[in-house]
Amino acid sequence: MSHRNHTYQLTTTWTGNKGQGTSNYKAYDRSHTIQAAGKVAIPGSSDPAFMGDVTRYNPEEMLVASLSACHMLWYLHLCAEAGVVVTAYSDAATGNMEETTNGGGRFTQVTLHPVVTVAEEAMVNKANALHTRANELCFIANSCNFPVHHAPECKVADN
Repeated sequence: MSHRNHTYQLTTTWTGNKGQGTSNYKAYDRSHTIQAAGKVAIPGSSDPAFMGDVTRYNPEEMLVASLSACHMLWYLHLCAEAGVVVTAYSDAATGNMEETTNGGGRFTQVTLHPVVTVAEEAMVNKANALHTRANELCFIANSCNFPVHHAPECKVADN
């Protein structure tokens, strides 16, 4: 089987120079923008715990969002192939990161909480089972060195 390689390119630009650059830890904002060609810019910052702007996305949130979105996209693909009609999907994903004594840190786990609505009761068991396969195929989950758990809920659409 041949392997296909995909390259992703974006630009991260720091916008937080308040006139003194990084002359000291409190002299600059952590604000930045993340942009790919032809797409809307994403406003970024650090976590508020690290002097970031609470109104902007931080890298830790973006990692959890990437896991959530990748799982959802694989899951919807698998459902379409398996004849499971999904009519709604949302996920309140959570991630845990621990700081280390040297000032760094790492994620210890992420849990996805997808709430899936399917068209018919007969689809529920297959819909629930497909989360395992979606996790096996998720590009982002396969790139992580921490566990990605799933706590799915499946509902049947009101007819």
